[in-house]
Amino acid sequence: MQKILPASGAFQVKGNGDASRYATQLLRDLGALVSSGETRLHTSAAQRWSDSGLAELTGFFDQPPADCPIPLASYGDGVLHAFETLLGKKLPTSMQGGDLMAQRATVCGLHRRGEVSPGGSCKILPTADGHLAVNLARDSDWRLLDAWLQAETAPTWSAVEAQVVRLPTAQLVERGRLLGLAITSTRIEPCLDRSWFEVTQQTATATRQRGLPRVVDLSSLWAGPLCSRLLQWAGAEVIKVESRQRPDGARHGSPEFFSHLNSGKQQLQLDLHKPGGVKTLEELIRSADIVIEGSRPRALRQMGIQAESLLVEVPGLTWVSISGYGRSEPQANWIAYGDDAGVAGGLSALLHQTTGRWMFCGDAIADPLTGMHAALAALASWQGGGGHLLAFSLVQTVQHCVAFSQNPLH
Repeated sequence: MQKILPASGAFQVKGNGDASRYATQLLRDLGALVSSGETRLHTSAAQRWSDSGLAELTGFFDQPPADCPIPLASYGDGVLHAFETLLGKKLPTSMQGGDLMAQRATVCGLHRRGEVSPGGSCKILPTADGHLAVNLARDSDWRLLDAWLQAETAPTWSAVEAQVVRLPTAQLVERGRLLGLAITSTRIEPCLDRSWFEVTQQTATATRQRGLPRVVDLSSLWAGPLCSRLLQWAGAEVIKVESRQRPDGARHGSPEFFSHLNSGKQQLQLDLHKPGGVKTLEELIRSADIVIEGSRPRALRQMGIQAESLLVEVPGLTWVSISGYGRSEPQANWIAYGDDAGVAGGLSALLHQTTGRWMFCGDAIADPLTGMHAALAALASWQGGGGHLLAFSLVQTVQHCVAFSQNPLH
């Protein structure tokens, strides 16, 4: 893993629990010199899982909540602990990282539903040779059922399940991805790379930094907006940019949750179907210290905006790319949302191993996890002078947490 912080100065992480161990490793992955501070009492992983609200989102509604096989809420706390350590001060929020991971469900009144995600758009289904998870989050996804299943299928989960159970997993996943569905097998894929981010390009650092970073946030939904929200809480100026034709889909959900993520940000809508709108966007990007991109890489490339070129032309720019499966082909074309990404990362398989039943872990768990990790690395890059293209994958973030739980010492 490429280091992005200069090896100067030392940071002290207090505590000796799962959150502190995770925070220490994240900071070391970034290149920081870290020492252990005073020992303090820490809450057990099981208690943090319960206190955070994530337990109420995992399992079946008519049964007691299920415990997560890994200390995931504590890892969420650890990311925020690392962020505050790097920042040198506390954030103006009483919530810990684990609490942020359950925030949408708290606001929207969601609850655990077993093999159906708390939000209701994703379901784990039996196939002819295993199980898969498919996320039908958009109306257009339901209209693809006939093409995906190659049979006339009513737009109901029972009709989908009746078709899926007759077909092999690999065929369903491959065909679904070609059609643009968010779909994955439930099988745990071997994680050979322990990294939680990739530096796909490094260019010149800034010769002079402004007092606080300017963040241009092009993302939507949860992971990217949470990343910029954390940077905003750290003092950054954040400009949220949306397409007039395709505004942030989160606007169609809970107004309270949208406000939780985006209040206080400057908000700008541009007509990106016209040259003038694209030109304004490029000029805004050139004025930024940090850019957050939350779509598949080809979306901006189709408009003629190339992250790789802008990094060369704008010394000190940090480009944060958040996607489902990363920027490498063919995964760059695969779609993922937080619920199915958590399944792809192995969380549902781990729960199946311990409970014997298929279920979701939390609510769109990969979104807030990735958003917090991305904010930490973005802050580190800016503090080190920038000049990085940082790639984050919803699936890779979850895989990293699973791998760390199995071997917490690198």
